[in-house]
Amino acid sequence: MPDKDAGTPRIFIIRHGETDWSKSGQYTGKTDIPLTEHGEKQVKASADLMYGSGKLIDPANVARVYLSPRKRAIRTYQLLSGQQEGYEITESLAEWDYGEYEGIKTDEIREKRKAHGLDKERPWDIWTDGCEGGESSAQVTARIDSLIATIREFHEPRMKTAEARDIVLVAHGHLTRAFAKRWLGYELSFPLSLMMEPGGVGVLSYQHHNIDEPALLLGIGLPLKQ
Repeated sequence: MPDKDAGTPRIFIIRHGETDWSKSGQYTGKTDIPLTEHGEKQVKASADLMYGSGKLIDPANVARVYLSPRKRAIRTYQLLSGQQEGYEITESLAEWDYGEYEGIKTDEIREKRKAHGLDKERPWDIWTDGCEGGESSAQVTARIDSLIATIREFHEPRMKTAEARDIVLVAHGHLTRAFAKRWLGYELSFPLSLMMEPGGVGVLSYQHHNIDEPALLLGIGLPLKQ
């Protein structure tokens, strides 16, 4: 039986490799720190397995590349693809602006909020509560939705064509998960638990070649060896 969704455009959503702060658990929004040596190796390992002619992310099938403006995301794409150009930088993919929580950890954030008289009934949850001095979930939603609209406008007339249609996104831990939620139409506060490892690759697409049926590609068959 043929796969009814075969050949549907894909969105490859990639988290940058490890940094010193992602390793320690410190919230890293606007702080522009580089990948660690291990982080670069993570990305190269992903590239060896998944990027290249005949591989999962085949450059011949990639039509557009969007990157966060942070250098850790740009460097990740350069390591992944071997390309120094051919991408668009967009604030839509910048990490959540953590405001007063920049550079600290979850337990420290909760202590800070407790001192400010917040969260008396339940612990702080970024998806619902946002960040003091930073972004709310509504603000993050608005910029993600803008990019999603651009992507769907591009894909709609190309849903069944043979031209390059895949899109690559490189962003951050919270932002990649927020993007996946919004792709599926969920509010950021919706309790959908998602994980994204440094250097990891997620795949989004559509069901039934239908622009109105966005989907998470939960399992993917890797290309056959030539």
